[in-house]
Amino acid sequence: MNTKTPRAFLLGLMVIFIAAGLVFAQAGRGTAHLYGVVTDQNGEPLEGVQVTLSYTQDAGGVKHETKTDEKGEWSFLGLGTGQWELAVVMKGYEPYTQTVSVTQLARNPKVWVKIKKVSADNTSGAIIQDESSFIFLELGNQLYKDGKYDEAIAQYELFLEMNPRAYQVQLNIADAYREKGEFDKATELYNKIIELSSCDPTLGKDVSGKALAGIGDIYLKQNKLAEAQEYFRQSIERSPKDEILAYNVGEIYFSNQNLEEAQKYFELATQIKPEWPDPYLKMGYVYLNKADNDSAAKMFEKFLTLEPEGERAALAKNILNAIKK
Repeated sequence: MNTKTPRAFLLGLMVIFIAAGLVFAQAGRGTAHLYGVVTDQNGEPLEGVQVTLSYTQDAGGVKHETKTDEKGEWSFLGLGTGQWELAVVMKGYEPYTQTVSVTQLARNPKVWVKIKKVSADNTSGAIIQDESSFIFLELGNQLYKDGKYDEAIAQYELFLEMNPRAYQVQLNIADAYREKGEFDKATELYNKIIELSSCDPTLGKDVSGKALAGIGDIYLKQNKLAEAQEYFRQSIERSPKDEILAYNVGEIYFSNQNLEEAQKYFELATQIKPEWPDPYLKMGYVYLNKADNDSAAKMFEKFLTLEPEGERAALAKNILNAIKK
């Protein structure tokens, strides 16, 4: 098969890729089921815990909410394949978040969450001082997705005023300054986050990994490739089992048309989590941009074995049909 793609055909695929943004607006919906249980540190089930599941791969903001029953159990139906952020909040306990991969092809494993109780004499040290403040965080996230970075920063800062120990939210603020092009301010915040994360034995490595990747992105935007690569290397070294971090670094390189580096990090994401379909889909686009149809077809086919149904699958099938003609 000829692996060279005519320019007109590439332009056509670019139209498909751009149109994918409209298709992806429906992502996050499907037939998958996710369930789990929340307990205290002694393994005792907790009733009435607020559990929120938010789809992280789509600006549409698909979100589900529920509360645990008397057995500490919760469940969600109608989920689409992809990465979701699970947030667990209960008064008197430290909040908990984690990223969960959901598939429609097999039974998703039960998610066990243990949350730590804030001692009565240390309630002032709780990370979340006011649960009602989450509305500012959610509004900030939506404004960020809409590209309204100044407004998003204002909402994040309101959240931090009410919860000054929630230093992780400063990542959102640093990201917003980076997208505004205020690189010095963003870098200052990222470095502050890295310093604060050194005192966090639970989330510190993941948070600092994201901050290092943020600095790497700034250098890449400034065409300082050597510095960018060094910070990306440090970010993955800090959190080597985080497939989402590896994937996001790949996305950064891909958006800057550095295809070789993008491919390397997408491949790393597949090595960390082989059953996750997203990096295979993106590697398909990488190979399309490199005019290597054979390799692109293999990646789209692999993606379809992991995610055979849905809008993204339909798009991948259309591209496969086009490049195999």
